[in-house]
Amino acid sequence: MFQNAGEKGDEHSDPLDPPRRQANHQPGKGTDDNDRPPIVGTVGRESGQVRWRVVTNTTGELLVNPVHQFTLIDTQLFTDESASYNHVIRPHATVCHSQKEWARDDDGDGIREVHVNTVEGMWTDVRNFLRSFKGVHKDYLSGYIAIFEFNLVGVDSESETHQFSLYCLTR
Repeated sequence: MFQNAGEKGDEHSDPLDPPRRQANHQPGKGTDDNDRPPIVGTVGRESGQVRWRVVTNTTGELLVNPVHQFTLIDTQLFTDESASYNHVIRPHATVCHSQKEWARDDDGDGIREVHVNTVEGMWTDVRNFLRSFKGVHKDYLSGYIAIFEFNLVGVDSESETHQFSLYCLTR
């Protein structure tokens, strides 16, 4: 997810760089530089464990660290078709949203296990939580995300899982 998070409350002394009056509608993927820092989320389908992290951009190197930190080596990873996930060293299946594929049944049992709907649904909760603050400074976004994560899962449980979904919302 790319969250509009600029520099709320900072003085704008340069008349050529006035504060924005409305949302940041820049095209393309968000980065910390264009005031749309990405939030990476991992959700354990079996354990229910949730981890959110704010990163500076969605290059492969920056997505690999949270995945390797929050998942076990034999974790089955489900993502969209973004090339940023190609560097992840985990069993990996993808859905291709650009070809209108939202879920897929790989083993023929009638259950579409390859999807990222679990974590995509959680983005609604993140947006609703952040909306109540009516704007967040990008320097403090990670703190707000930590509060959201704590409120969602409470104290970290000790259970482990072998299936995680990872998705970085790009709209």
